[in-house]
Amino acid sequence: MHFLHINQLYNRASGASRYFIEIGERLAREGHRVTVLSTDALDLEHFWAAGKATLAEREAGHNGVRVLRFPVRRLPGPPLVYPVLRRLMVEIGRLGRTTAPLLRRMATLTPRLPEMERYLASAPELADVALVHTTNITLDFAIVPVTRWARQRGIPHLCTPFVHLGEPDNPQIVRYYSMPHQMALLRASDGVATMTDLERDFLVRRGVAAERVRVVGAGVDPAEVAGGDGARFRAAHAIRGPMVLSLGAAAFDKGTLHVLEALRRLWAAGQDVTWVQCGPLLSHFEERYRHLPAEERARTRVLGYVSDAVRRDALAAADVYAQPSRTDSFGIAYLEAWCYQAPVIGARAGGVPAVIDDGVNGLLVPFGDVAALADAIVYLIRDRDAARALGAAGRAKVLHMYTWDAAYARARGFYFDLVGQRLRNA
Repeated sequence: MHFLHINQLYNRASGASRYFIEIGERLAREGHRVTVLSTDALDLEHFWAAGKATLAEREAGHNGVRVLRFPVRRLPGPPLVYPVLRRLMVEIGRLGRTTAPLLRRMATLTPRLPEMERYLASAPELADVALVHTTNITLDFAIVPVTRWARQRGIPHLCTPFVHLGEPDNPQIVRYYSMPHQMALLRASDGVATMTDLERDFLVRRGVAAERVRVVGAGVDPAEVAGGDGARFRAAHAIRGPMVLSLGAAAFDKGTLHVLEALRRLWAAGQDVTWVQCGPLLSHFEERYRHLPAEERARTRVLGYVSDAVRRDALAAADVYAQPSRTDSFGIAYLEAWCYQAPVIGARAGGVPAVIDDGVNGLLVPFGDVAALADAIVYLIRDRDAARALGAAGRAKVLHMYTWDAAYARARGFYFDLVGQRLRNA
């Protein structure tokens, strides 16, 4: 069978991409054809700001998966155009479901992918597509034209929306993932794959038919994650004493700035600890980091993008993994840290509380609570027995529940149920 994946940001540093990479490559190993349509963006900021890193390769094959990348086009003007437009869409959406057609049109104003739309309309090699799988509901500029194309051809549409629920009782984040046109798109989908029960329950409350929603989740391959050399990492970066690690985009919503501020408190109190950050650096983080005193920067290792080998070494070297994000629907990096039996700290936000059991295999703190975060870090640094117990419990949970083999089995079952349903209804 031929499966079409739509993934706006297709690189291994993105959790959503790793989800599609694992599913796509496993399908290819079974003999299926998998085509991925993506963009030329290396990181999120390229969607609204010119001059950011891009990927030049327009077509490639990766372990049997064909990947096509299309250039991102934007309206003229400064990067501020995008957030202003999205905020306007949120406000219009408050008027109710009748705004969905207008919001669909606004969603494709900027950024947009006209070359991808032309490809969909003219590519004969897509005539045998059995199922379309889209993702990232907040990046709807890529989903809207694809779902229209699939609907016209009677092709089943599965969406993994990665809804970021944000903090409990605070709609600031989730309103960007639940506008009327986005909910209409999910209600019209043949299937919706969620990361957690929390995300599933939210969508059902918003009118997505329960029988169309399945929790698929994510995972890791423990054998692939293994092999890190912590001593090598520490030697390469001159790290002695306790080390706190954060992976992923360095951004406010990811809690990165709060980790930095928590560590500044600990440094001021005389605590010996080094912070390592691996992942893309968003502009507002770079601006904050640039103004740190030199003596504080000396206690950090902000590495940006790193290779998989360096990532594994960093995980092996970490005493604590801290990612108190409010914009994670799951959080694969917690699983990676658990593979090395590192204790993890997350936020009581998004889908994270469905992954981390507070006090059992990690610690949860309120998003943005720097004092609570500092207390959690210093507790895990000082009480190594407690830290080891949490990390060991996390590893056991990964092996029991969160491998890619298990997640793929759930996703594969969903694929073939939807394809079978289409054949029965034909």
